[in-house]
Amino acid sequence: MTERNSEHVLEAVRERYGALARSAGAASCGAGGCCTGADDPISSQLYSAAETGNLPTDAVTASLGCGNPTALIALNPGETVLDLGSGGGIDVLLSARRVGPAGKVYGLDATDDMLALARENQRKAGVGNVEFMKGAIEAIPLPDCSVDVIISNCVINLSADKDAVLREAFRVLKPGGRFAVSDVVSRGEVTEDLRRDMALWVGCISGALDETEYATKLRTAGFEGVSLETWREYDFSEGRFASAFIRATKPAPQPCCGTECCGGR
Repeated sequence: MTERNSEHVLEAVRERYGALARSAGAASCGAGGCCTGADDPISSQLYSAAETGNLPTDAVTASLGCGNPTALIALNPGETVLDLGSGGGIDVLLSARRVGPAGKVYGLDATDDMLALARENQRKAGVGNVEFMKGAIEAIPLPDCSVDVIISNCVINLSADKDAVLREAFRVLKPGGRFAVSDVVSRGEVTEDLRRDMALWVGCISGALDETEYATKLRTAGFEGVSLETWREYDFSEGRFASAFIRATKPAPQPCCGTECCGGR
């Protein structure tokens, strides 16, 4: 996809999710934009009542994607977590509980209205160990080797440059850091006409990677221990798709010559 088309995708995403943020109380729609309502086959029934019971209502209704990334991985007290495409903030707030006051959770989003909603949800929840930042997931505004865990909820499929997203994720993770995301993947060929359908792209369909290609791109970015588990399948008129849990690890430092070799790039 050309740079011009990439910008077109980003603008379409911002427009769609800005509208969702402004109407957060009226519908249950995902930060990744995969849903069309409370009964949507992709976005429904992703979080337990115990998880959402103490969260602001708008954090729940504006931030459902295609899975629950906070359930994919153990988060330890004191760790630093980054949520790519944090939307209304549900996964940020859930992660903040688990890393505790000694930890930190960053939420990154490109949409001003979503960031405003997320910050208001943070205020209502009374959570202090959270910071919401504006930026693109293809150019993460954090230094190298600065986070322990990256999560994301049905957002990477929205990017027109997924290789850049995965390179950036690898860069900001510490050696030994973990990547654990929920995303939509395709199962079989997606036609070029479908790829060009912007309405389906912002709806998490046209931009979905084939499951094998997703794993290959993670390995190319430098990750190891790549696993992809599909758990909810959908047969749309556009083809076969599934929600997937995707995990990988940035290699840890290896001892050599009596010193520690860098486990990053």
